[in-house]
Amino acid sequence: MTTPVLVIGIGNPFRSDDRAGLEVAWQLKHRGNERLKVLEVASNPLTLLDLWKGHDEVLLVDAVSSKSKPGTFQIINAVQQTIPAGLFNTSTHNMSVAEAIEMARNLNQLPKQMLVYGIEGKNFQFGEVLSPQVNEAIEKVVHHILNHIH
Repeated sequence: MTTPVLVIGIGNPFRSDDRAGLEVAWQLKHRGNERLKVLEVASNPLTLLDLWKGHDEVLLVDAVSSKSKPGTFQIINAVQQTIPAGLFNTSTHNMSVAEAIEMARNLNQLPKQMLVYGIEGKNFQFGEVLSPQVNEAIEKVVHHILNHIH
């Protein structure tokens, strides 16, 4: 039996669109797919290195702020390319997701396959309501991930 694909949704549940990665994770969990192991991370991105240890394929989902149109999403193959430093600057932690990935790269601790889904947010203020554009993007990312594993 192959190891499941690990999906890690990242975000802050109390900063509006910053919760996008967590929402993707919650939706995937509720759909129940034996090919996926789904986790949520709302704390220090450094924990990611321990979470993906032993997994061959990892999909990370997080909100980004790249000045793109809210609700657009991009997919970065983190094994083949570096993550732009400013992309995940919405984090309230000392280290961003991009910095954690690059640290793992330098320590040879990246999984064999890693895709990073960045959902462009609109509002990162305190609150629990997603902007409509991000809400639509979440559903698209969920479908993309489910198609990816089949």
